[in-house]
Amino acid sequence: MRLPTAFPVLLSLAIAATPVGAQGLFSMNSLQDGRDWQAVGRLEISGEAFCTGALIEPDLVLTAAHCLFDAETGARVPTDQIQFLAGWSNGRAAAYRRVRRAEPHPDYDFVATSDASRVRVDVALVELQHPIRNGTITPFQTDARPQVGDRIGVVSYAHNRSEAPSVQETCEVMSRQQGVLVMSCQVDFGSSGSPVFSFDTGTPRIVSVVSAKAEADGAAVSLGTELQEPLAAIRSVLDGQDGLSANGISSVSRVGSAFHNDTGAKFVKP
Repeated sequence: MRLPTAFPVLLSLAIAATPVGAQGLFSMNSLQDGRDWQAVGRLEISGEAFCTGALIEPDLVLTAAHCLFDAETGARVPTDQIQFLAGWSNGRAAAYRRVRRAEPHPDYDFVATSDASRVRVDVALVELQHPIRNGTITPFQTDARPQVGDRIGVVSYAHNRSEAPSVQETCEVMSRQQGVLVMSCQVDFGSSGSPVFSFDTGTPRIVSVVSAKAEADGAAVSLGTELQEPLAAIRSVLDGQDGLSANGISSVSRVGSAFHNDTGAKFVKP
């Protein structure tokens, strides 16, 4: 399988953030380890790359908007080339679903410069052809944006741990800037679209989606969107669609016609 060599990377971040400690990732290689996280899965893109996504309804997957674009051409990936593998672990998924339609935030521009204005709308919803109604797979609820200093966690796949999800249950929100969360969570290629969880209510709730990695004061950080307003904007687009083209791409989507080498997930041959 071809893997993305990168997802949006900001080499530096002009913020007043002090890096904080974060516990390492725990790979959930067994069924028991990953039982509570089976609503997180791999989003397969054209059989050449993958992102991470999470169910927020039986038929809706939350992910990053840039995952829906081909990095070589800048064009939208046809929905018949996208598949969601819920709870993917060591060659097996708790559920497989193809995609009916996929919608990025209406203000997302794939070819725009990788900056805060792009990151804060780097979110998308993927509607599955058939809902996942499985007693072991429970969609996660979303919640309001976390505060600076709040404890958060991430469940993700990545290029060097692509066959089983990893969880990092202890990282922090370092800063909030222009609708962007700066987090101490560890991410890598393939982590795009990973759900960021808050544990304040005792039940994990998704409060952000991983968009990019960056540096703050020389330390590696991850960047994520806030969810409430972006999700409302995407749902409004989905609710207002009268129909889809043959490949499942909405005519209202804003699609760039060019590709810049400093944006988006990049594809490489094995």
